[in-house]
Amino acid sequence: MSDEPELPEYAERVLALTENIPPGRVMTYGDVAEWLGDGGPRQVGRVMALYGAPVPWWRVVRSDGVLLPGGELRALGHYREEGTPLREAARAAAGHVPRLDMKRARWDGLPASDG
Repeated sequence: MSDEPELPEYAERVLALTENIPPGRVMTYGDVAEWLGDGGPRQVGRVMALYGAPVPWWRVVRSDGVLLPGGELRALGHYREEGTPLREAARAAAGHVPRLDMKRARWDGLPASDG
């Protein structure tokens, strides 16, 4: 018998999809909800906040590419390690933290084609 509490079915589905996002790619909270055909961005965000630690949480992001406050430096390390496309911040930007290049980093949920 496991000591871990049982996950709600919706959370299991969100986390399973998150685990399938390839390194260097991202999906928005809304993309995840749309792909699952259930819930919305807020529900996905709640699942990630409560249960997302064991999965590559940094691959589920805001649609504007802004890194979430509090976890941005940890996420940035993952993005750089995985080669996720980034847009460098302007010098005037607070903290000079880059954004994700959503046009290049966003994953549509389909397997990569060979060739």
